[in-house]
Amino acid sequence: MRNILITGGAGFIGANFVRYWIGAHPDDRVVNLDALTYAGNLENLGGIDSLPSYRFEHGDINDRECLDRVFTGEGIDTVVHFAAESHVDRSILGPDAFIRTNVHGTFTLLEAAKAAWGDFSGGQRFLHVSTDEVYGSLDSGEPAFTETHPYAPNSPYSASKAASDHLVRAYHHTYGMPVLTTNCSNNYGPYQFPEKLIPLMILNAVEGKPLPIYGDGGNVRDWLYVTDHCEGILAVLRSGRPGESYNIGGECEKTNLQVVDTLCDILGRLLPADSNKQLVARRFSDYRQLKTFVPDRKGHDRRYAIDAGRIRTELG
Repeated sequence: MRNILITGGAGFIGANFVRYWIGAHPDDRVVNLDALTYAGNLENLGGIDSLPSYRFEHGDINDRECLDRVFTGEGIDTVVHFAAESHVDRSILGPDAFIRTNVHGTFTLLEAAKAAWGDFSGGQRFLHVSTDEVYGSLDSGEPAFTETHPYAPNSPYSASKAASDHLVRAYHHTYGMPVLTTNCSNNYGPYQFPEKLIPLMILNAVEGKPLPIYGDGGNVRDWLYVTDHCEGILAVLRSGRPGESYNIGGECEKTNLQVVDTLCDILGRLLPADSNKQLVARRFSDYRQLKTFVPDRKGHDRRYAIDAGRIRTELG
């Protein structure tokens, strides 16, 4: 049995992981620490909060006193660290929150774990969840990101995640902390906050609103279903080598335009355009007619792609 602290467990990926972990390890003690900022939603965890093995702690990873109380009071031996500001557009408009949460928050969490765990002789694990965006941008035809790809972040968000990755690595090499890092590609699935591409396009289309697409729509992302991501994290937590990083990707490269067109076609089958009053009012016969190309995002990375060879070879 483990006593696991999941930070950011009321957010999109975190909530899916809480559900996944409890399903796989029903006897473990799970503490979910979340500050409940705009993207955190306890409704993502409906039905979980009544379980005796689960507890929610409303707290900030920058609050050292709160962290110390949780580590000591719950006997935490495992950390899975999701808590982060994660939207690139928001990082461009207000980078200070990203530095505070992603950099200083990760530092504070590492310090609290180090203080609580002493000489790390109790089989502890600290897994830091990061992103492929730390590697920068690829041109068409370039090989996918491996774990040894140089870091080249291009937004305040990716720079803050890169900084946190380096802190986690440093705590292993300096103090011997049993850390692991995962770098994932773009996730999609249940409970995703509606500012992200896929839920935004679905909701806008149903409501007959424009579908805003940056630039020419040719930016490429590697799409990963969130439960597959959770399975990968669990594999790394169980069997990954301390101090190493593992890329987790879906090996499913799509342009943004391909994603939007696919969603429009699926909606066309589930909710035909002639049955959607919003489209009928605009005299549109196809959801694709809602597509609207808007000025490109500042510093917009052209392509991400994950080489998941290490996790496949080492961890199956």
